[in-house]
Amino acid sequence: MLASDPQETFTMADADPSKPPSAELAAMRALFDAQHAASRREAPADCDCRRDRLERLKIMVKANADRFAAAIADDFGTRARIETELMELVPTLSAIDLARKSVARWMRPEKRHVGLNFQPGRAFVQYEPLGVIGIISPWNYPLNLALSPLVDALAAGNRALIKPSELTPAFSEVLRAAIAEAFDPEEVAVVTGGVEVGKAFASLPFDHLLFTGSTAVGREVYKAAAANLVPVTLELGGKSPVIVADDYPLARAARSIAFGKFLNAGQTCIAPDYVLVPEGKAEALAEALLAEVRRSYPDPARDPDYSGVISARHRQRLLDAIAAARKAGATVLSHGEDAAEQAGKVAPTIVIGAPEETILASEEIFGPILPIIPYHRLDDAIDFVNGRDRPLALYCFARDSDVQAHVLRKTVSGGATVNGTLLHIAQESLPFGGVGPSGIGAYHGAEGFKRFSHARGVFKAGPFIAFERLGPPWGNFARKMAKAMLGR
Repeated sequence: MLASDPQETFTMADADPSKPPSAELAAMRALFDAQHAASRREAPADCDCRRDRLERLKIMVKANADRFAAAIADDFGTRARIETELMELVPTLSAIDLARKSVARWMRPEKRHVGLNFQPGRAFVQYEPLGVIGIISPWNYPLNLALSPLVDALAAGNRALIKPSELTPAFSEVLRAAIAEAFDPEEVAVVTGGVEVGKAFASLPFDHLLFTGSTAVGREVYKAAAANLVPVTLELGGKSPVIVADDYPLARAARSIAFGKFLNAGQTCIAPDYVLVPEGKAEALAEALLAEVRRSYPDPARDPDYSGVISARHRQRLLDAIAAARKAGATVLSHGEDAAEQAGKVAPTIVIGAPEETILASEEIFGPILPIIPYHRLDDAIDFVNGRDRPLALYCFARDSDVQAHVLRKTVSGGATVNGTLLHIAQESLPFGGVGPSGIGAYHGAEGFKRFSHARGVFKAGPFIAFERLGPPWGNFARKMAKAMLGR
């Protein structure tokens, strides 16, 4: 795996293509083949079937909530149960409820306009299941990022195969067993394993493949899917910026920024990656952020509310980034740094003046380190954001509605929250996805239903088809009608 890929599930280049198929690869292929055959053999799932599958998913999540939370805490070393409940269980159950309530409406054919030349007749779009959906989920929110896309896939009438991250083995095994109890393997199944399994999974001829993880690994998944012309949804990452306008109180901004950044120890794909603040306010914002950190996590080393970093390798990557910034002359402020490191954690850290050559300025951080960058004019901050890859999320703190509109109008991001952080992803009615290097496609709610459906265009001709009466053989009437249609 690549050390610079903070969310990676696997790296395709690490797999050995000469390795003979293992039993787990054969079992995975058998599961896929069974689902594929069933999707072609059986009639598309009707509304009652879809609601039944969603209800079974809801019952399964509730029945296994304790096991899921304990397994995730075991994988992370430390993770607060309430954090798993609020950030994973609640959003998943909310998504299920919305889908069950809305699926009948989503399934209704959409009437479309019919031109005068084709009257009488009817045109409509009918949303149909694609077939078998592949879901490759990451380790940072292993429950929600495996089951949230599953909700949309089931609402759209599909079958699904899930490959969770090998970095969360305890959770992955609990999920596999729970899914097996709730669903027939021809409906939904989970496959576990390491790099070889991940590579083979991405190469299966799914009807659609969704991957959540780093941009670098997303490129590898995209290549693997392309071999079978499999359409993809890639939920990636990037450096999600925060722009603090001059009129916004720093203490209020700090509370929201600290919440979004240090939740799950910064291991959130839409966590604030850096903050742009007016010149002369960087130090004040840093102190306000540290005050929030001390209030929220009095003792990060021993605090069960402060999450551990997923692995020793990821932790070392973050510690090396802090050391490089300090060596380059940046101002580094932290809370409980030495004790946290001894406890196997990374302390909440603020960095002012991180040089461009450090990974804090050039790569997605994916940890509890927050650079602060001063700007002279608001448009300078906007230019700074636009000079980099389009981010997965953008945050703007401004009281003036004209300033808010200006920032949103002048920037492009996958999603955005104004005067808060992370909150747009919690709205199941909003699409979630990236743009450019931060992702391809979006899901959640109605957009997720459409993402995993085929929009089939249907035209029903009336009893009299005028267009067919034009010919051939093409005569004067046809030529006159063509001129009329062309406006000549």
